[in-house]
Amino acid sequence: MDRAESKFVAGGVLLLATIVFVKLVAALLRSGPGKRLPPTAKGLPLLGGLLRFMKGPIVMVREEYAKLGSVFTVNLLNRRVTFFVGPEVSAHFFKAPEADLSQQEVYQFNVPTFGPGVVFDVDYSVRQEQFRFFTEALRVAKLRSYVDQMVLEAQEYFSKWGESGTVDLKYELEHLIILTASRCLLGREVREKLFDDVSALFHDLDNGMQPISVIFPYLPIPAHRQRDRARARLAEIFATIIKARKASGQSEEDMLQCFIDSKYKDGRPTSESEVTGLLIAALFAGQHTSSITSTWTGAYLLRHREFLVNAVEEQKEILKKHGEKIDHDILSEMDVLYRCIKEALRLHPPLIMLLRQSHSEFTVRTREGKEYDIPKGHIVATSPAFANRLSHIYKDPDTYDPDRFSPGREEDKAAGAFSYISFGGGRHGCLGEPFAYLQIKAIWSHLLRNFEFELISPFPENNWNAMVVGVKGEVMVRYKRRKLTVDN
Repeated sequence: MDRAESKFVAGGVLLLATIVFVKLVAALLRSGPGKRLPPTAKGLPLLGGLLRFMKGPIVMVREEYAKLGSVFTVNLLNRRVTFFVGPEVSAHFFKAPEADLSQQEVYQFNVPTFGPGVVFDVDYSVRQEQFRFFTEALRVAKLRSYVDQMVLEAQEYFSKWGESGTVDLKYELEHLIILTASRCLLGREVREKLFDDVSALFHDLDNGMQPISVIFPYLPIPAHRQRDRARARLAEIFATIIKARKASGQSEEDMLQCFIDSKYKDGRPTSESEVTGLLIAALFAGQHTSSITSTWTGAYLLRHREFLVNAVEEQKEILKKHGEKIDHDILSEMDVLYRCIKEALRLHPPLIMLLRQSHSEFTVRTREGKEYDIPKGHIVATSPAFANRLSHIYKDPDTYDPDRFSPGREEDKAAGAFSYISFGGGRHGCLGEPFAYLQIKAIWSHLLRNFEFELISPFPENNWNAMVVGVKGEVMVRYKRRKLTVDN
């Protein structure tokens, strides 16, 4: 070995030794005297558990939960992610103030899609005001008008089906829900004149949300360039619509109008850019999750005919009481259908991971009595997809059983407030939960009253490759039109 090679090898050894030393020192500083750190999952040098995480985070969480318990840390490159599994350790995750556990840092990858000046691109105080805009746009008075539009969209869409036939239920529900979202959220102008254009642009935005986007949201790849072009074009379209509404003085019953009319506490109105960003955020939050849950609900009802019979019987009772009419209050009476949807959502929450950034140290206590100190700087995570199937909370947790939520059982309350977290909970619970249930009920009440179905493809699986975990492949059903009759 010559001198140059020797220097190169020596330099490499020194660099490796330095990295190891720095990691050891950092670990010692983190642990400190008397620290009770969570156990750490074994991983590769430098990479940690990154490869396992990318192959399937739920598989990794399941394996480490079995080995390490309900609180454990996974090293992902230079980040430490501490998982909380189960309601006993998740209370601080859901209830902590933003100063202690924040969303902003971990969800920065949404900024190119939503746009500047909204949600995760603003400080917490502004974000809270923007969430108030969402709350006002989803209050009961507004939901009543949205339901009327949901019902009309469902009636119009399914009127185009024949007397019998075969369809991909997933495709049909995806298409209907984007139509409904356009009507209720994006506005009459989009639904009636610009639907195809706006739908294509949202498709490009959606495709711009790749797994690599979470780490490198501005990487100059084709999907990101297409995303940015679509975002710019959507801004132009909505600026034109907003200007036209303001000039004419007309007002519509949709979320777009709510955002146009919203004002910050200091009296400042929302800008066109902010309105566009808030609409995009609302559509991303609701459209995917509703179409996914609608599909799973149908698949499970057609697989478990006993629950389908119960749901149909409920529709008969409601027909006896109210006739053909469907409105917000009538949908709210559909408890059996509600439980069928909720159980599908328990088994298949579209958002499988919830994340926060820790800004201060805190302590958690497991149900076995162990206490762990969670250091400042950790990313803290919980998984609805795994926590919703814990056997000490849910009986036969992998079985579809809507009756587990019925009066007297109520397994979702068995271990406290955070036993069921498909919609998150606490400070950052999903504001769109009532809208989602009403939308899915409006669709399935119509289908149950007007069609018979048979599932003819294999029962679907999760599409783990998507950012929002949906249904893999087609869900083929055979349908036959019929009118639900009521015994007098």
